[in-house]
Amino acid sequence: MGLKDRIDGTALRLVPGHAEGEVVSEASSIHRLKRKLLEEVDLAEIVKLSPSQRRARLENVVAGLLSREGPVLTSQARTALIRQIVDESLGLGVLEPLLADKSVTEIMVNGPDDVWVERNGQIRRVDARFAGEAELLQTIDRIVSAVNRRVDESSPMVDARLPTGERVNVIIPPLALKGASLTIRRFPRAFTFAQLVDGGTIDRVSADLLKAMVRARLSIVVSGGTGSGKTTLLNALSGFIGESERVVTIEDSAELQLQQPHVVGLEARPANVEGKGQVTIRDLVRNSLRMRPDRIVVGEVRGAETLDMLQAMNTGHDGSLTTVHANSPDDAITRLQTLASMSDVSVPFEALRDQINSAVDVIVQIERNPGGARRIREIAGVASRRRDTFRLQTIMAYDRPLDGQPSDDTNFVHFPLPETILHRMAAEEQVVPPAFRPGQADVAAAPEREAE
Repeated sequence: MGLKDRIDGTALRLVPGHAEGEVVSEASSIHRLKRKLLEEVDLAEIVKLSPSQRRARLENVVAGLLSREGPVLTSQARTALIRQIVDESLGLGVLEPLLADKSVTEIMVNGPDDVWVERNGQIRRVDARFAGEAELLQTIDRIVSAVNRRVDESSPMVDARLPTGERVNVIIPPLALKGASLTIRRFPRAFTFAQLVDGGTIDRVSADLLKAMVRARLSIVVSGGTGSGKTTLLNALSGFIGESERVVTIEDSAELQLQQPHVVGLEARPANVEGKGQVTIRDLVRNSLRMRPDRIVVGEVRGAETLDMLQAMNTGHDGSLTTVHANSPDDAITRLQTLASMSDVSVPFEALRDQINSAVDVIVQIERNPGGARRIREIAGVASRRRDTFRLQTIMAYDRPLDGQPSDDTNFVHFPLPETILHRMAAEEQVVPPAFRPGQADVAAAPEREAE
């Protein structure tokens, strides 16, 4: 959608006037002001400006229009009207202030009158609203058309991304029963492990252990639910990869922000309007093996690509990292087996078990508590080998405090490392923190448990 079409749009909204509850009359509607704006600006000149210059130019023009022939408004209402017209002409209308708010990590639109946001892990309803379904659909069209996609009754679900990187999901009627639904997820903020320790996500000695594990090239799976912070933790773990290593990242929507100098980022691509051109995570995992990676980092495994990832871990790409949706380490390891079985290659479950036991060394479980705080609940080592029944051994566990008691580092309980992991870390000359050495841990030993 071009700038002229946006300025000339017909999805209108009235704005607050002088008194509380008063609205600007139809004669002074946004539609008329947009028409005037179209007459005032030189579109050929505007499109050559940078986004910030374009916005400043339109704001000056709209302010001039209001001074000459607009309604008499309070300073606050006048500023809101100028912002609304420019937002609807250049951006995403009522969503622009929310996107500009750095504390908002997710925006959820459940219809024109129902907008929610997530701040600091808490979901709250906000006053922002669209004039109607037409304006919401116009906003959705601006998003999907920018990435050469379309959304209509024949294609009612779309995944897209804003130019600034936010991930967008759209679903419209007839699949969405209460009107079009729009979900915008902002890039996760890049945290260091020092910041995670300060925020109570993990204690310092456990962070030191994970650092040593990454540098010892142990293959780690981060497990957790939606919004628990898996990508944030994966990004922090990747910070321990050596700068001399070649890292290939593979994601459905690019979110990882690795700081190493030798990183190749790959992103999957959905099919186009004709249903062609799709490139899946699995395609990218297969291709990455030809790119001479030292490590492969997959943002999330959720299907047949799991088998290719396991095979990569078993064929010289130790130290690879990925995430999976699961509620516990036990669920994570069995889910990996289920996902790997979704491949078009028929592999017996026993062989898949062999692949997982050989490929995965550690599972890190992260959770979000009801208050919105993220915390690593457990670090578990995979103790089983070859076609053994899956067995896990707890390395660190978070012991939830009783109600009313503060949470601190004493709530993280440490167990001795399994022998296999101790030997791997010794072979890579990585120092094991004393809290995880036999005879010095909080608990003598963590009993192995079957994961099925």
